[in-house]
Amino acid sequence: MNTHVSRTMRELVDARLWLTVYQLPPYAPEFNPVEGVWSHLKRSLANLTKHTLDQLTALVRTRLKRMQYRPGLIDGLIAKTGLDFQPP
Repeated sequence: MNTHVSRTMRELVDARLWLTVYQLPPYAPEFNPVEGVWSHLKRSLANLTKHTLDQLTALVRTRLKRMQYRPGLIDGLIAKTGLDFQPP
């Protein structure tokens, strides 16, 4: 049973007039801005060589931290999904 579309979930959603829920396809990476984050991160790591897992971990953390301070990048990754996050 898929709990996301169960009667109980529908009742919970219906009881909250402020909540809008959209059913997305089960696998839809084009609607998930996180996919763009990982893609951008992987491109930024291309052609880099790290010798240990600790070095790689530190580099990934640094790159993700840099992304956090680039609101234009994050906005672009969200816009790329084509989804409207404004209330109806």
